[in-house]
Amino acid sequence: MSQPLPQLPKPEFVLTRVEVPSRIAVSLRDTGIPVGLIGYEYRPLSEPVYLGGIGERGLVVIATSGLFGRIGVDVASGRVVEVPMIESATASHVNRDLDSFNRCVEAVIARFPFYAVDDEERCDGVAEELRGLVSGIDETALVANGFWETFCDDVEMGDYADWDE
Repeated sequence: MSQPLPQLPKPEFVLTRVEVPSRIAVSLRDTGIPVGLIGYEYRPLSEPVYLGGIGERGLVVIATSGLFGRIGVDVASGRVVEVPMIESATASHVNRDLDSFNRCVEAVIARFPFYAVDDEERCDGVAEELRGLVSGIDETALVANGFWETFCDDVEMGDYADWDE
């Protein structure tokens, strides 16, 4: 007999301000970042970290993603990117800018809960609905094997059922 999943609180969308040197990303400090998403796909760092060697002028890492990934803002372009592995120097596109990322996180959280634990029939429809929400905010967000596409794939597999059920 399997153990029931732990009860997790319903996520809520909240922004927090980030202090970074102005030479790196004023918009990061002014705009703020989400304090969380759903599950472990995005967890903000207590302090941003600057990484040189990724992108043209480096990356300001603002969060972790999954077990080993990092989410950051490319200093040169302002794009939000994901670096999938700690030792990787390759960043993949997440959103065109921090505002788009924040609005995507807000839209996804507002749509939660996605479906009940035993409601596998709704998984496909909800995943498509989330893809529509995210791409409606930022048409560049759904890149193959990217952050948002992977998140929607996980929803489609039933990984994000309503934890209060």
